[in-house]
Amino acid sequence: MNTIITSSSDELVSPQSLRVLGFLERVGLPSDNILAPQAELDLIGKNLPDLIANLPAAVKKDARYLSKFVIGAGIGLFDYALNAIWNEVVLDLHKKVVGYGLDIFYDAAVGGKRREFYQTEDDLRSLKDAVLLDSCFKLELISELTHKKLKHILDMRNDIGISHPTNYSINAFELLGWLQTCVQDVLNDRPTEAALQVQAFIANLRNHTQPLDAVSQAGIVKKISALPSHHCGNILRTMFGLYVAPETDPQVRKNISLLAVSVWGSASDDVKYRLGLTLEGYRSNLYQERYDLGEQFFKTVNGNAYRSNAERSIIVDGLLDLLLEKHNGWDNFHHEAPVADELAGFIQSQGDILPNFAGKLVKNVLMCRVGRGITYNNGVSPRGKDYYDRIISLFGDKYAVAMFIALASYELQNKLSGAVGRAQACLALGILKDGLADLRLQECAEFLLQQIPAAGGKALFDDRFKKLSAGYITWK
Repeated sequence: MNTIITSSSDELVSPQSLRVLGFLERVGLPSDNILAPQAELDLIGKNLPDLIANLPAAVKKDARYLSKFVIGAGIGLFDYALNAIWNEVVLDLHKKVVGYGLDIFYDAAVGGKRREFYQTEDDLRSLKDAVLLDSCFKLELISELTHKKLKHILDMRNDIGISHPTNYSINAFELLGWLQTCVQDVLNDRPTEAALQVQAFIANLRNHTQPLDAVSQAGIVKKISALPSHHCGNILRTMFGLYVAPETDPQVRKNISLLAVSVWGSASDDVKYRLGLTLEGYRSNLYQERYDLGEQFFKTVNGNAYRSNAERSIIVDGLLDLLLEKHNGWDNFHHEAPVADELAGFIQSQGDILPNFAGKLVKNVLMCRVGRGITYNNGVSPRGKDYYDRIISLFGDKYAVAMFIALASYELQNKLSGAVGRAQACLALGILKDGLADLRLQECAEFLLQQIPAAGGKALFDDRFKKLSAGYITWK
């Protein structure tokens, strides 16, 4: 048995390695740039013993990766030694992930349709090391500095390690520095306090099948609001995953609904849009139960504006048809409001008005806002009116012309034939004008406000209005 570290000089020597090189030469295999030169081995021999001696006993106990590292370094296989320590880093990060929570980790690391394929601890092996590092940093399982160091080590391991052919030789000081980083910054390190709080909260939420009282709810909300936004995003993703899981206890789902609004408000928009894509994926892949529960979640947090454009277009188009149907149907004052409420959940800013339904949205909302032309409630649904006014206030310069065009349509012209309809149209125009920045568009709106009370819909076809709006509307 060869001695790896001599007790007399602390020099790493390996006569066997010289025999191996001799064997390679005899059989005609390359023997250069295989083992580190003796000068590098001497540096390892002088510094490695002290580094290992300073490690806590708990770290060295059963640390077979360190034994492999010493053997690889001792015989001059520095790339093998690097691989040995890197593999242990990956295994340790896997342990940190499992302790933190696989669901939270996978929600952060894997997006879209691929998420369903990552459920168990074994699935961690399918993740690329770079994704593992980035996700651990995002969850604060490792610090920013450690993340940068490990990314560098990973690059070196991929570029000059044993896994790739190369003529570059790792030097002793590099190898020792990488060992120190891996052991002290990863293998002997713990997640941040904030990360541990998230871990504890999710574990408790998952298992808490009793109703949350008001005091507990307020305390939880206060703690969550104090966390960084990326942690709130991680909690939100996991809350959503628990909520839509068919096997989740109904009381757990109820508890989530009580806390989700506060977490939603503290999370970044990027996380919200990603959840919208996840919800669309449930629909595309026919996970009907998950999709229905996901819709409940988004309605609870008032998050429909964050659903994907494709899905929002389909849903909003259907809601606009339904809104007009209720408006023209029996007891429209009562039946319009629930549809208007749902529609408003998808239109919370001007950016939520997508081009493919903009014209229809402007026209149908204006139809309801101008109303039925009767004196009762001025022809407008009392509960729907606030929703219509808020949506019209979002039109601005971008959709002002669409509103003028809608007023010129046959349906709106008919509504403007009566005094009540004219008065309501002027109220809608006043809301539009307040949100305009373009001076010419303001002038157009002011002209209609002055002329519609007397001229009704004919004001849209007045030559003076056509001249004012000529740069915006092509009149036939």
